[in-house]
Amino acid sequence: MDLKEIQNLIKFVANSGVAEVKLEMDDVKITIRTTLEGNVTETTYVQQMPNLAPLQQAVAPQQIAAIAQVAEAPVVENAHYITIKSPIIGTFYRRPSPDKSMFVEVGKTIAKGDVLCVIEAMKLFNEIESEVSGKIVKILVDDMSPVEFDQPLFLVDPS
Repeated sequence: MDLKEIQNLIKFVANSGVAEVKLEMDDVKITIRTTLEGNVTETTYVQQMPNLAPLQQAVAPQQIAAIAQVAEAPVVENAHYITIKSPIIGTFYRRPSPDKSMFVEVGKTIAKGDVLCVIEAMKLFNEIESEVSGKIVKILVDDMSPVEFDQPLFLVDPS
């Protein structure tokens, strides 16, 4: 079950008028509780169950070397870029409101203090400002996606 499915489930439960829903699948347990007055989501628990199946397969040394080479390639490629990370947990928005234009696009030059995005946490919209100057090379998160603390959001070329 991916994040979009979980978000859709939370919205569905909040709008249904049900007080609590528990869902248990093979590797995921989800509990969603809502208040009946405003149908506002109160608590959501997501537990990932350990998956022991990969431990049963033996991996050849050649496969390990190939996986290690693939993992190293992007690190070397992005070594001179600065990563701007999320300072909070919430929902990432690339524009101040649906009818406004994006804060930044790939290729845009930014200065220290420019607003890059908004992260909504507990119904508060927090403007995320750049701490560096440079050019936006890559936007690593989709608009209206949930983000975690310290999750990479943007790659900036400082030169």
